[in-house]
Amino acid sequence: MKWGDGLEEVELASKAIKRDEQAFLQLMKLHKNALYRTAFAFLKNEHEAIEAMQEVTFRAFQKIHTVKEPAYMKTWLIRIMINYCQDQLKKKKRITSVELLGEIGNHSDNLKLEIEEALASLSKAEQQLIYLKYYQDTKIKEIAALEKIPEGTVKSRLHKALKSLRNFLAEKKGT
Repeated sequence: MKWGDGLEEVELASKAIKRDEQAFLQLMKLHKNALYRTAFAFLKNEHEAIEAMQEVTFRAFQKIHTVKEPAYMKTWLIRIMINYCQDQLKKKKRITSVELLGEIGNHSDNLKLEIEEALASLSKAEQQLIYLKYYQDTKIKEIAALEKIPEGTVKSRLHKALKSLRNFLAEKKGT
């Protein structure tokens, strides 16, 4: 078995929750790429993303003992990162956007801007939901546990957010 296999990851998370520093460091190393991608997606700046990684590592270490379900450790860490990044963006009074333009790939600049604008038209909660589901591939069940709401509620909120995106893009094309 290699790190990243579900069972060993849960064991590692369980040790980290009990304040095992080595387990915590291994856990952070395991999720480093996902956390960095999340930070960069929000902050759009390498230096700020690295700073966010340092701050989130510190915050996670302080609060790791509060994690109830080791299986959702990655989702918990990403949530801390999202919250930190949104706080940073508020401080700078920037317009927040959740999309990962760099990962959209080979599409035209206009399409990237339309997607960015469409996502920015959503509420913060809807942006987070879209980000977790489609950019981090977080399962509905994990989102429900993270948000402490039923899976059906997650599905209906996701449906509503996607409908809003479709309507926004349809109106954009009509004008």
